Amino acid sequence: MKYFMKKTVIALAIIMSVTFGPAAVSGEAEDIATITKVLAQLMPQGEPDSIKPTPFPGMYEALFGPQIIYISGDGRYMFEGDLYDLKNRMNLTETKRRVGRANTVRAMDEKDMIVFAPEAAKVKHTITAFTDIDCGYCRKMHKQMKQYNELGIVMRYLAYPRSGVNTPSYYKAVSVWCADDKKAAMTQSKSGVTLPKVECENPVKMHMDAAKTVGVTGTPTLVLENGRVIPGYVEPKRLIKMLDQIKREG
Repeated sequence: MKYFMKKTVIALAIIMSVTFGPAAVSGEAEDIATITKVLAQLMPQGEPDSIKPTPFPGMYEALFGPQIIYISGDGRYMFEGDLYDLKNRMNLTETKRRVGRANTVRAMDEKDMIVFAPEAAKVKHTITAFTDIDCGYCRKMHKQMKQYNELGIVMRYLAYPRSGVNTPSYYKAVSVWCADDKKAAMTQSKSGVTLPKVECENPVKMHMDAAKTVGVTGTPTLVLENGRVIPGYVEPKRLIKMLDQIKREG
C-alpha cells in the first residue's frame, strides 16, 4: 500500500472542510461508517488499517501504517500532528507510529535483507538498519560490525540510497544485493571498493518504499523491534546500553 505524504494530507484537510458538511452523529459505529465513506472518496488508492476513537472527545484516528491522521466523527474536520496526554506525559501519536513502523518492518522478508548476526545463543537485540553504501556514518558503523555482533546485536540491512533511483548510490546497492555473497559484497562496497555494475531482480526499490513509509529521511536509520527509531550512527557500547534501557522500560 502506498501512503500519502504531508502535503497530500494538508490538501485533503482543505478539501474536506469545503466539501463535507456535518453529519448526524449517533454513536461510534455511525461515526466510523461516515469517516470510512469520506476516506474512500478522498483516498481510493488505499484503505486505512484501522479507525478508532481517540481520548480526545469527538475525534478519531485513522492509521495508514505509521502515518496517522485525526478526523472528526462527522467527517468534516481533519488534522495531522501529535496528540499528547499531558496528565501521563505521553505522546499518544508516537506510540501508534511505533506500532505501524514495527508492522511495516515485520512484514518484510528477512531473505531480502543482508543480515550480520552473532551466534543464536548470544542474540540480545535485533535492529533493522536502513543504509546507504555512500553514507560516511553507515560505513563507520559497518566497520564496527564485529563489535555490534559481539555485544549480541543483530544488524539487518535494508537499502536506502538517499540520492534516489537510477543514481550511482542506487546501482551500488543493486550490485550488492545481486552479488552471490551479499555480506562480502556489502563489506567490500562500504570499504570503498567499486563493484562491477550488476543488475538482477532485487528488493532495493521495495526497501526504498518501506523507508518512505517508516519516515526515513537520512542514514543510517535504526528501527528497533518495537518500532522505535534511532536516527544516525551510535557506537557499539553506547548502543547496547540504549537497547538494554529501552528493553527494561518495556
